[in-house]
Amino acid sequence: MADFERVIVIGGGLAGSEAAWQLAERGVPVRLYEMRPLRSTPAHVTGWLSELVCSNSLGSDLPDRAPGVLKAELRRLGSLLLRCAEAAAVPAGGALAVDREVFARSVTEHIAAHPLIEVVREEVTAIPDEPTIIATGPLTAPSLAAEIAALVGEEHLYFYDAIAPMVDAETINMDIAFRASRYGRGEDEGGDYINCPMTRDEYERFVDALLTAERIDLRDFERDDPQFFEGCLPIEQLAARGREALAFGPMRPVGLRDPRTGRRPYAVVQLRQDNLAGTLYNIVGFQTNLRWGEQKRVLRLIPGLENAEFPRYGQMHRNTFINAPLHLRPTLQFRRRDTLFFAGQITGVEGYVGNIGTGLLAGINLARLVAGCEPWVLPRETMLGALCYYVTHAEPGEFQPMKANFGILPPLDAPPRSKRDRQRGYAERAAAALEAFLAAQDEQTCIMPGERIGSH
Repeated sequence: MADFERVIVIGGGLAGSEAAWQLAERGVPVRLYEMRPLRSTPAHVTGWLSELVCSNSLGSDLPDRAPGVLKAELRRLGSLLLRCAEAAAVPAGGALAVDREVFARSVTEHIAAHPLIEVVREEVTAIPDEPTIIATGPLTAPSLAAEIAALVGEEHLYFYDAIAPMVDAETINMDIAFRASRYGRGEDEGGDYINCPMTRDEYERFVDALLTAERIDLRDFERDDPQFFEGCLPIEQLAARGREALAFGPMRPVGLRDPRTGRRPYAVVQLRQDNLAGTLYNIVGFQTNLRWGEQKRVLRLIPGLENAEFPRYGQMHRNTFINAPLHLRPTLQFRRRDTLFFAGQITGVEGYVGNIGTGLLAGINLARLVAGCEPWVLPRETMLGALCYYVTHAEPGEFQPMKANFGILPPLDAPPRSKRDRQRGYAERAAAALEAFLAAQDEQTCIMPGERIGSH
């Protein structure tokens, strides 16, 4: 490759921070550009690297769940951000949830302290000529978004994402609400979630209010062709699909019993701890685009939240991603330029851990390219490999963001009849495939500093 001073990573979110770390750990000097706090976005509120703007949960940590399989792979591959998340964990049953500030501050401190990473706080308006990873996320600034659009030769795809409201813990009525995790998972004070139970009449009243509440208008250009990501629908959009949609979705009562009645409620609103101090809780699955005054009115119809205070209301923002099946290889390289990589949500991978994973792979692969090594194509039997394969091989005309799930993995040779056994089979096969892949890398001649994963 041509001489260069440093490689470039654009974007200090989850993917960009992980990519920069993986490059630097392999001896490659990195210049990491992050425009915040000089220029913020509609969703961010701080200048910390890897600030979480939607949920504070990184999903299930159970070994036989798809997000848990992905986390196990990232641990094996030496992810910095997963270590930071585990150090900032708050109670969340079988999930990995974090104190947002502690997590982002930890990532920022690690990145800033690395001798091979230079953090530059300025906006990038053009795609650099140097080896580059673009990890600007779903809120890419307009000038760079226009450059990317010109590069790929088409309009960006996009979808709408929404943020859930946050509740002051002291304003929750615990005479009505109760602590419990579904099916008894979580041990702290009886459970890791606060649950607000509803009778059928209370549920019907809530749905009526939700359906008639005033929403924030989309801008003219956004109203022309609105698209919503199915995995993060606003509750008012979900309720509009049918009166029982919420009761079978984010408000499903399965695995919970109201201690006041000893029976399963008709519906439940769950609140998950959002910071280590336990003073803030977010409303699980309650992404919304209602006007703020309407949010307060409607959410206070939830039993236990009748006097709740909301330090943060929900909001919606437009997210951008490229048509990865047309433009990216499974290595996350741009098809028409070997030294240009994309990572994170802009690739169409959805979910915090998926974003971290693509940043990790892009960082490793750019480091390998710099060293004259072949970039990695992870086995499709691994969750990260399957995600990267999916977003680069899906039908371009119907491409939507994808989270980690067992449906994107190749079928098992002899699938068990039990769902739990099938999940366990997928998890065991993924772990074995990753170990075999890493062992094969060790047998090759192109070994880089830090490449013996798990040794550092």
